[in-house]
Amino acid sequence: MFNPQSQSGHVKHHTQRPTQWRLLTLLLLMGLLPGCLGTIVGTAVDTTIEVAKVPFKVGGAVVDIAAGDDEDED
Repeated sequence: MFNPQSQSGHVKHHTQRPTQWRLLTLLLLMGLLPGCLGTIVGTAVDTTIEVAKVPFKVGGAVVDIAAGDDEDED
């Protein structure tokens, strides 16, 4: 069981330091959060752009195959 008293009988006070560390940690995490969100959004946008390019690449390949047959006949 938790015993808040030290061996000398005095009660330990842990109010100031943990609060300061919690505040510092919270501020640090809040400062890092926009960078994480920016990376996630940037990756999602890059993926969406690549997916949008696929039909054009496939269409271009079909046109190249069709045009390639016409060039061989000359």
